[in-house]
Amino acid sequence: MGEAQELFDRILLAQRRNNVAASAGDHAFLLERVALDFADRLAGIKRTFPVGLNLGAFNGVLSRHLRSCERIGMLVDVELSVEMARQCDGPCVVADEEFLPFSDGTLDLVLSGLSLQLVNDLPGVLIQIFRSLKADGLLLASMLGGETLKELRHAWLIAEDEIYGGASPRVAPFANLRDVGSLLQRAGFALPVVDLDRVQVTYSSPLALMQELKGMGASNILNARLKKPVTRALLQRVCEVYHQCYGLDDGRVSATFDIVNMTAWVPHSSQQQPLKPGTAHARLADALGVKEMPAGEKARR
Repeated sequence: MGEAQELFDRILLAQRRNNVAASAGDHAFLLERVALDFADRLAGIKRTFPVGLNLGAFNGVLSRHLRSCERIGMLVDVELSVEMARQCDGPCVVADEEFLPFSDGTLDLVLSGLSLQLVNDLPGVLIQIFRSLKADGLLLASMLGGETLKELRHAWLIAEDEIYGGASPRVAPFANLRDVGSLLQRAGFALPVVDLDRVQVTYSSPLALMQELKGMGASNILNARLKKPVTRALLQRVCEVYHQCYGLDDGRVSATFDIVNMTAWVPHSSQQQPLKPGTAHARLADALGVKEMPAGEKARR
């Protein structure tokens, strides 16, 4: 049996991040939002993390926010792009998120902001993260998921179908909350919590949105993408469809970004454990204020 085809061109991703590194801070509003959210979450955790890792650091914006957190000791950035790594302020390692250069049980904390949606083997990366963390180590990560860029995906699909009689992959598929939670459990993590932050952003035009994605280094890197240049007629039709379906009264257009947040721990004896069956000290029926009945017995009106 042959190997599964890789979804993303990671070499192209590094090249595109290199190209936009100098101006990356102008397009980091989503990472700024994630950084503030991470700071709030860490503030509610009553323990310290001597050695932390920021995986897929982009230009280091997440670490710049969190290095001031008194609960974190040394925070190391890991970034695929050499030029992006040069924008980072603290300790930095140029490496691919898919191949972590850390020994087992060496980290107390792994952070990742909006990077994991672009790896080819998310289950494998989560397993590597799990192995690199110490017992009671924490993974705090976010990734784009759910209905992210559903408007842009729909506009491209309609326009290409009209002009070419079929559509090519333009926007990457994104994971949903249930899938992410299952992957965390499969990797061995305990106490996984996954939640969704939906961000609606408006742009002056669909072209402005596409320029923003380019500035993020996040334009199409799918291996199955159409390799020929986009024609003016196709781009014009994409913009027309986008305005028709998602235009606002003020002439702007709306775009959806779904941020999937995940919190999970490496198992440790100090963590809260579920009670064994039959050890509860209170009856569920009493708590709910209902009459307890044997299993299978139907309630009578």
